[in-house]
Amino acid sequence: MPAVQFRIARPTNQLDKLIAFYEEGLGLKRVGEFWNHEGYDGIMFGLPDSQYHLEFTQSKEKMEFPQPAKEHLLVFYVGDRLERDNIADRIATLGYLETEPENPYWSRGGLTFEDPDGWPIVLMNTPGI
Repeated sequence: MPAVQFRIARPTNQLDKLIAFYEEGLGLKRVGEFWNHEGYDGIMFGLPDSQYHLEFTQSKEKMEFPQPAKEHLLVFYVGDRLERDNIADRIATLGYLETEPENPYWSRGGLTFEDPDGWPIVLMNTPGI
């Protein structure tokens, strides 16, 4: 695949809360943003660079979105357990409590939280795949 960049984009009605969750809580780096671009605001977070990033957008009009399934996961592999626990503590300080994952696999080494829109985020204490 000759693509030079990969973005996962998701709309929201609470951009400010998502910014706090992903930037302050998870500690992701802000790699881009736009404000009032054809009626939309948006923010992009990279990990650790901008070749792979998440984008959250919000329109000026409130929109209706389907609820995420419990298996709609964003999994962050954090090899250092202490660092994983520090991230979990920051998320908890923002008021988000750990939740039980649908699939028990994610409980073995992972901590699951839901972001402000209810999307499950797993902090997995393994080196990844």
